[in-house]
Amino acid sequence: MEYRCNGQIPVLESTRLVLRRLEESDAEQLYKYWSDPEVVKFMNVPPFADAADTQEMIRWLNLLAETEDTLRWGIEVKSTGRLIGSCGYNTWQLSGTYRAEIGYELGREYWQQGYMFEALEAMFRFGFETMGLNRIEALTFPENTASISLLQKLGFSREGLLREYQKDGDRFVDLFIFSLLRREWEREREVD
Repeated sequence: MEYRCNGQIPVLESTRLVLRRLEESDAEQLYKYWSDPEVVKFMNVPPFADAADTQEMIRWLNLLAETEDTLRWGIEVKSTGRLIGSCGYNTWQLSGTYRAEIGYELGREYWQQGYMFEALEAMFRFGFETMGLNRIEALTFPENTASISLLQKLGFSREGLLREYQKDGDRFVDLFIFSLLRREWEREREVD
């Protein structure tokens, strides 16, 4: 089954989380995360200057979903209704390639509690089962050991180093490329 966005960002659920469309009312909470230098350190964006910038980014991400260029979910804790970060498919292509590139971040106080693992598992289930993806990719800075560890725990394989792949401030930086194939993801689910 293939997925077409049609401007709608579906709600996804896991045991502790709801992945939902980001709303402009989320700007104040997201600003706390997106203005934190430690949270944005590996996002290739400077810390956000104010909540208005955050509102504009939310509008832009939702517009990109309407044009089927990206899908970005807010990550909300079911028990508290608190938004703790976001995740999504930065780019995705179904025709011909059936692949997507992911991105994600959490507020610092929610690190190392299993939230991002759980959120990405829900997102991958949707990507492979509903969107019809065959390959999910992740690019990460070599020094981002927490993200590398998470990707490996999720079953991703490191494919290589992309030398001076993108500009970060005034310098070009290397990135690792990781991938997870649908057949690998399905095989892992069979074992569980």
